[in-house]
Amino acid sequence: MQLRLRTKFTLVMTSLVLLVVAVLSGVFAAQLLDQLIRETDKRASDLAEQVFLQARHALTEAAQQGLRPGSDAPEEIHDYVRHAFEISEGLRTQLRAAKENPLIYEVSITDTDGLVLASSDENLPGTFLPRRTSLSQLVGRNFLHQVKVLFGPLRVFELDYPFSNGNQPFGEVRVAVASGLLLKEIESGLRTGGTVVFVALVISALLAAIVSGATLAPLRDIAAQLDRISAGQFDAPSPEARELAGSGDELGLVSRKITQVEQQLRGVHEIFSTMRENMNSVMAGLEDGLLLFTRDARAVMVSPAAEKFLGAPAGQFLGRRVTEIFPDGHPLREALHIEGDELSEVAAEADLETNEGPKRVSISVQAIQEDGERMGALVTLRDLDSLENLNTQLQVNERLAALGRITAGVAHEVKNPLNSMRLWLENLKESLPAEQDGVTRQAVQVLDKEIDRLDAVVKRFLDFTRPMDIRLEPTQLADLLMEVLEIAKPQLEKSNIQVAQLLPIDVPEVYVDRALLKQAVFNLVLNATEAMPSGGQLRLVLSRRGEMAEITVGDTGNGIPPENRQKVFQLFFSTRPGGSGIGLATTFRIVQLHNGSIDFTSEVGRGTTFRIELPLAA
Repeated sequence: MQLRLRTKFTLVMTSLVLLVVAVLSGVFAAQLLDQLIRETDKRASDLAEQVFLQARHALTEAAQQGLRPGSDAPEEIHDYVRHAFEISEGLRTQLRAAKENPLIYEVSITDTDGLVLASSDENLPGTFLPRRTSLSQLVGRNFLHQVKVLFGPLRVFELDYPFSNGNQPFGEVRVAVASGLLLKEIESGLRTGGTVVFVALVISALLAAIVSGATLAPLRDIAAQLDRISAGQFDAPSPEARELAGSGDELGLVSRKITQVEQQLRGVHEIFSTMRENMNSVMAGLEDGLLLFTRDARAVMVSPAAEKFLGAPAGQFLGRRVTEIFPDGHPLREALHIEGDELSEVAAEADLETNEGPKRVSISVQAIQEDGERMGALVTLRDLDSLENLNTQLQVNERLAALGRITAGVAHEVKNPLNSMRLWLENLKESLPAEQDGVTRQAVQVLDKEIDRLDAVVKRFLDFTRPMDIRLEPTQLADLLMEVLEIAKPQLEKSNIQVAQLLPIDVPEVYVDRALLKQAVFNLVLNATEAMPSGGQLRLVLSRRGEMAEITVGDTGNGIPPENRQKVFQLFFSTRPGGSGIGLATTFRIVQLHNGSIDFTSEVGRGTTFRIELPLAA
């Protein structure tokens, strides 16, 4: 877990205080324990001396009372001494007082063999008391040894005060001290010291938090200033930042340096923003997919057009290696000649399966060098099929423009003679006698029908070449396509054609002339219906592709033979008997007038699919 600087600062200060308090507490505990042991040793020594004096006084009182041992035998002397101790009120009082001392475990008077003659424990007289560890082994020892003894198993130490009978050793006064009593005596002092340590730690933590907050407050202002710069906000600094920059300490110097860097970054950001906008505008207008790689084969630029080749948004590939963008098994991997992470200069073609169907792709790799050193590589992906379709559309446009100019002149020159011929034909019909033979009248009728047919052809010429008055308005294509299906419904039902439609309403609006676009789509629907005289399925799909809306009209008819695909949009070209050849040409012209594009795919025996792309209103 990553700790904040303020938390680290507080922990360090608290740890230092804890260390100092721990050391001082250890010293205090060592002095307290040593003082207690020495004091206990002194009290035991004083108590042994007092008991000894009382014991000697008890023997003196017994002698004054006329008590004597029966003989000099040791048994008689032991009985005499024990009896003298038992009848001595002063000795009994002294032993009872010893039991009230919190540090004294037991006080006994024994002979040289350890036989207890008198004791503060009423159960011990007449028994043998084993020798215990001398209290002198605890006095003056180091602190760790003393702590080990006190906090270890219960142990009893004793202080021995020998006395004699004449010139011969007779016995000793034993004062016993238990480690548990010493620990109990020192617990109150340790508890007080622990409370002081705890309070000191709490106060030190609070003071550390306050001091660290006050000390690190300028760093928060600097961090806020850096966050603002990293977010691209190069506006005037905040009052806190200006106040910090005006101070004369090290943090003020850092703040002033950051302000200078901010001013430099503001200029660089403005230049970069302008360059990026220009680059985005250029990249958005390119049909070729561009991928720029650094020296270590990481993508730093991916054009929007590359999405149709890579099958995912361009932003997903930024920062990724070329081997990640074109992994093993990718159709373009072999054509790129990737060795490790190196891209060699190549120019090749490959077949690629995309969401829009199979495409023939041209691939080129150009090395980017500076001063003879390789800096990266530029990969260009070009849709050869779309390029051919674009060339075809340009040719169709040129032909339509040329045809428009020719037909306008021809129609004008033909229209006037036709009008004169019709007038003279009317005069001829009126001047014919009623009894005129049938051959003459039949000839006049034939001439009349042919003139009408020529007039209709000229009218279609003029209608096609006449400039269209376009009135654009925001339109939901789903509604418009539903209207087209309603208009074509009788014809579809008559031809036993099933409709498969997918018209989502979430596709954004487009600016179109509703009447003209409805006519263009209706022409495609009628062509699809006529391509399925024995019934079939009509597919009408609306979708969004980037910033374009796509209308798809497909059928399950016989398809278009390859030799006729270049002529589909030509005026007056039709493979249907009696067809005028104007419908698809008119549709092509309407789509072009809306800044859109129209294309188709066809497979003989399986059907044809037309696609119209129109720019979204946004």
